[in-house]
Amino acid sequence: MVHEAVPVRQPIAESWRRSRDAGVDAGVAAAPLVFDRDVLADARAAHPLERHLPMLEALLRQVADETEHLMVITDETGNALWTQGPPAVSRAADAIGLTEGFRWAEDAVGTNGIGTALATGRPEYVYAAEHVAHVLHGWSCAGAPVTDPDSGRIVGCIDVSATVDTLHPATVALVAAAARLAESRLENEMLARDERLRERLLPHLRGLRGAGALVTPTGRIIAGERLRGRRVPVPEPGGTVVLPDGRTAVAEPLGEAFLLRLPGLVGRVDTGARAGRDAAAPPAGDAPLLTLTLLGAGQPHAHLDGRRFDLTLRHAEILALLALHPRGLSGDRLALYLYGDDGSPATVRPEIHRLRQQFGGIVRARPYRLGCAVEADFLTVRRLLDGGDAAAAARLYGGELLPLSDAPGVRAERDELAVRVRRQVVDRGGAEALWTYVQTEPGRADLEALERLRAVLPPGDPRLAAVSSRRARLLGGEP
Repeated sequence: MVHEAVPVRQPIAESWRRSRDAGVDAGVAAAPLVFDRDVLADARAAHPLERHLPMLEALLRQVADETEHLMVITDETGNALWTQGPPAVSRAADAIGLTEGFRWAEDAVGTNGIGTALATGRPEYVYAAEHVAHVLHGWSCAGAPVTDPDSGRIVGCIDVSATVDTLHPATVALVAAAARLAESRLENEMLARDERLRERLLPHLRGLRGAGALVTPTGRIIAGERLRGRRVPVPEPGGTVVLPDGRTAVAEPLGEAFLLRLPGLVGRVDTGARAGRDAAAPPAGDAPLLTLTLLGAGQPHAHLDGRRFDLTLRHAEILALLALHPRGLSGDRLALYLYGDDGSPATVRPEIHRLRQQFGGIVRARPYRLGCAVEADFLTVRRLLDGGDAAAAARLYGGELLPLSDAPGVRAERDELAVRVRRQVVDRGGAEALWTYVQTEPGRADLEALERLRAVLPPGDPRLAAVSSRRARLLGGEP
């Protein structure tokens, strides 16, 4: 009797090809360990699904058989962060590394429900001998990727695994539903952030009379006539962005967002004309916006309604201090913060006069203050740290606040901010936040941050070589 060969499903055939190209050995005994206990705790705390774990556990418990099934949640590279299942299944899973801290990407163990779903970007079901690794032929698994609605990137995978004779193929619908629910939760969080940004920044957009847009650092337009809901390339501060309707706009940084201005509106405010309006507030809809870029070793500068002004160190110090004290500072207090005990109001007045020549009536007196809306990169980092968003704070923190400044008030803020950023990033920032941080000047020589990053980066990550090399140099040895 002749038996016809069972055709291999196309997703499995494609996965086998990827596994072969990655050099996966069918005789691999288990998934590789990538996270020790301490690093695992940090990776969990930094992951966006951590807040939604109770919901996912409750959903899967309602449908999956609690006596037979193992639930696994991974990060975007297939590293298992959470698992839950009955003792017998968990013991069997431990033997093959299907537990917290082990890597289930296709290039680590070949075709499997987690790695294959992450590779294809869609829910996948892998049954018995469809696995590349022989040790997995006694298992079946269904996995579904979770996509971040803000960035559009996959951030993890939800998987249900069991032995061959207990996992029904319909389980793929279950994990797909769980993934969609997780994405809806992430979307709700995103929409709440968007609403907070609009509340704070819409007055600046209204000043453009509809000829502009607010856009997130991920390129999502969250406000703007006929453009809301569309995407643009991720903006660079001061760079140009092509809008979906073909027009070109200039990206003005507003901390957690960008204001996109059409070129004809850049520099539209006559700052000199404002000089005579010291005591009066700007008319509604025409309020000036001052944005300060003072982090890092680059040229400190400001934007006033789209027009860039390079700042001297002293002027940058004054603007930073006034931004920190929105109610204003007396001449004595400002002099103390700038010069220490040797300062006096007489030394401050000439600098304030020069600032008023540059920026007009937005620099007010009695007390010294800024009579306009202010967005500053260092203030936004503080706000993100207050909210516990270490990853976003690391992205915006390009380095220390005015690193060349000796002004006592600036030094105090610089030191406090540097300590807070480092501590949150190292403690619970995750791989991306750590990588961003070690590109900054204070992070380049931070051995603890490099050690942590080296531990959380998955095997084969191209950044590992750079991290190991820099770590070796700091330790005085060879890479």
